[in-house]
Amino acid sequence: METELDRGAMDRDWRRYSLATRAVRAGQYQDVSDQHSEPLVLTSSYVFSDAEDAAEKFAGRRPGNVYVRFTNPTVRAFEQRVAAMEGTGDAVATSSGMACYMTVALALLHPGDHVILAEGMFGTTSRLFNTYLRNFGVAATFINVNAGRDEWISLVQSNTKLIVVESPTNPMMQVADIRDLSSIARENGILLVVDNTLCTPVYQRPHELGANLIVHSAGKYIDGQGRCGGGIIAGREGLVAQLRDVLRTVGPSLSPYNAWLFLKSLETLPIRMQEHTRNASTLAGWLMRHPAVDKIYYTGVRDHPQSELIASQQSGHGGLLSFRIRGGRREAWRFLDALKLISNTTNIRDTKTMITHPATTTHGRLSAAERGSAGVSDNLLRISIGFEDPDDLVLDLEQAFQAAMKRSA
Repeated sequence: METELDRGAMDRDWRRYSLATRAVRAGQYQDVSDQHSEPLVLTSSYVFSDAEDAAEKFAGRRPGNVYVRFTNPTVRAFEQRVAAMEGTGDAVATSSGMACYMTVALALLHPGDHVILAEGMFGTTSRLFNTYLRNFGVAATFINVNAGRDEWISLVQSNTKLIVVESPTNPMMQVADIRDLSSIARENGILLVVDNTLCTPVYQRPHELGANLIVHSAGKYIDGQGRCGGGIIAGREGLVAQLRDVLRTVGPSLSPYNAWLFLKSLETLPIRMQEHTRNASTLAGWLMRHPAVDKIYYTGVRDHPQSELIASQQSGHGGLLSFRIRGGRREAWRFLDALKLISNTTNIRDTKTMITHPATTTHGRLSAAERGSAGVSDNLLRISIGFEDPDDLVLDLEQAFQAAMKRSA
């Protein structure tokens, strides 16, 4: 809607001003409310109608934009769309997936608090809680994501504030029983945080299963093209407000440009997830039959040990899978080096198929014991299936298998 400020700027007789002033000021205020495609708002600050308006907005007594660190129309549009897709009251965007976890920790944890985390989470997430937050007096206990209810309950302490899980886990594709964990959390006054990066709200909505906060590394499936980094946390309004205050003070903010890319990418997320799943299912079936593969990890295979749980909380599977090549690190590296089409890179959920060796990349900073607990062995390879023709991917994988096995014979 056009404001008095806008009309005053547009009606001004610019002939009274010098060329330098016209160059800076003319055309500054435009009404973009009728634009069909969401605009990219690139500004670090906002103009207030008067002194009172500035004071009221800064104090939070009046809605409106204040400063780019914690308010921006493009970022807000992205937050609102994710909240709508996840079915939560609100969401707050951050500069990266890891910034999500740091924001949660700064808002909700204090020295002396305790956190329970599922083993097998993304290696950097585990390191954040087990190393850096420990330096500030926050204790972390890890448990197998498949542990029984009694085992989870046995770890709850009087100072336990969070249960943090990733479901499915990256890269072992293990699934947490979100309903059961939400029940444990609720009964003990604990918040349940679920990383939904792998499934996205297209295939899983943890809030409907009882989760309090849902985390996404937005540079993965939400972006879908490997262009930029970002993160977002969805939850009820009051809880998200606490996180937003951290954002205002500490500043792990998402750039408006990245938010705009994510916002537009969300429009095609359901279609892209279907294609990822279709291609990954084809590759998973082929890998399961290959003599050079010891084992495959994908929630979409029929013999997954948690198939019933998966069917009860996921409606699809996505494009990420892992497999163990016959042999050890030598064979895994030879396989990687022989690939000609598939990219050796550590990102996931791109239009391009990518592969990595987790033990020496994403989980390389973990100790051998920690990698062992997470199931990350030297012969494990993680592959993110893109949109290439599956037949072309099979040809590339087959020639790499032959190269790796021939040299190890």
